[in-house]
Amino acid sequence: MLSIKLITQNKKDFLPLLLLGDEQESAIDKYLERADLFALYDGGLRCVCAVTDEGGGVAEVQNLATDEPYQRQGYASHMLRHVFAHYGGRFDRLVLGTGDVPGTLAFYRKQGFEITHRVPDYFTKHYDHPIVDSGVLLRDKIYMERRL
Repeated sequence: MLSIKLITQNKKDFLPLLLLGDEQESAIDKYLERADLFALYDGGLRCVCAVTDEGGGVAEVQNLATDEPYQRQGYASHMLRHVFAHYGGRFDRLVLGTGDVPGTLAFYRKQGFEITHRVPDYFTKHYDHPIVDSGVLLRDKIYMERRL
């Protein structure tokens, strides 16, 4: 039975899955405690999503990760629909930053996000090791937004 729970305690217990969405623990530490952390279960933990209030009617998806054996089965899409419903009416926009990976950008576009801007060399400046996603060495961070 699929369910989504808001995690309010022991958020670090979800670190192994969060590290799939953000490979450096020190980066996760910058937002995890102030974030709403959602966990999607379907016979076990499948997906997590961390969302922060950035002020001015803006919420930001800081991390969205699905356990590798369960990727491409609709869990992240289901999680985002939950996030849209949860924050709709309370926030005007939902934003996120991601790597310049064609498949990832296509996924978020399908969810109604549009690219707003790019931060050059973000991943090379802010991470202590090279980040590779789907065979792509990440350099620029792509910001996207969706109206709620």
